[in-house]
Amino acid sequence: MTDLRRLGASDLKIAPLVLGGNVFGWTADRTASHAVLDAFVAGGGTMIDTADVYSAWVDGHDGGESEAMIGDWLRASGRRDQVLIATKVGMQPGEGGEALAPARIAAACEASLRRLGTDRIDLYFAHRDDEAQPQEAVAEAFARLVAAGKVRVLGASNFHAGRLKSAVETARAAGLPHYQVLQPEYNLVTRHRFEGELQDYCVTENIGVVPYSALASGFLTGKYRDRGDLTKSVRGARVAEWLEGRGAAVLAALDSVADESGATPAQVALAWLIAQPGVTAPIASATSATQVEELLGAMALTLSPEQLGRLTDAGA
Repeated sequence: MTDLRRLGASDLKIAPLVLGGNVFGWTADRTASHAVLDAFVAGGGTMIDTADVYSAWVDGHDGGESEAMIGDWLRASGRRDQVLIATKVGMQPGEGGEALAPARIAAACEASLRRLGTDRIDLYFAHRDDEAQPQEAVAEAFARLVAAGKVRVLGASNFHAGRLKSAVETARAAGLPHYQVLQPEYNLVTRHRFEGELQDYCVTENIGVVPYSALASGFLTGKYRDRGDLTKSVRGARVAEWLEGRGAAVLAALDSVADESGATPAQVALAWLIAQPGVTAPIASATSATQVEELLGAMALTLSPEQLGRLTDAGA
């Protein structure tokens, strides 16, 4: 039985690994997506993360493909009550406007609920900040969804420390539900967007953290060792910047700790994140059941303080 962690101060409890849904309906077709989701739940996973914009960046896609695929699986598997669903609003324009316009939040939520085939979203994120909207108006729009029972817990993604703090304080001052979870980009080679003021605020305020890009687009699996490896995946171009300098040092440290612990580099990279202050569970995606099983192994991997320090120093 997987030990569950409370997600910040919310009433949600999750396993220490979240399944990323960005690949569903993109690099994972229906058969692969269902196999991945089945394996994740069978292995003790509890939360699935997606967004209304996944995968609008693909030619011929409009967004909503991932949510629709997850909804298809929920219907086929009958497992809605066995999982927690997190999705997002703010990057996909449509009915009601763009970003975090209150009318857009309302319309996007309804569209996500339809695609997912469910009556509630367990964790609803503002996908990115929207400085064009008054923060109290945004808080009121989200509060209406919570009051209607359509959303359980609110989260913020890609927010800077100052804006997250002011959003939380604005909602609290108005007696409205506030962001209880943060989803930042955070991994061994991308640390500046979270570490420091933002991480300190989340720890102090007990805001749960579920980092995305936990494996740096696959770089931290060890799949990409030189420029010749960049053609191995559609995501290869994203990792080119890490092939030199500290990226090589991080891979060397991952290899060393993996050898010592009998784990894989991916498992070590995820275990490092799981051990960081404020982090509840990293998010990682997979396109096969075999990959899911490897990723789930990180939940049972405990690194020593010396190993954690070595990895931290390598990526500094």
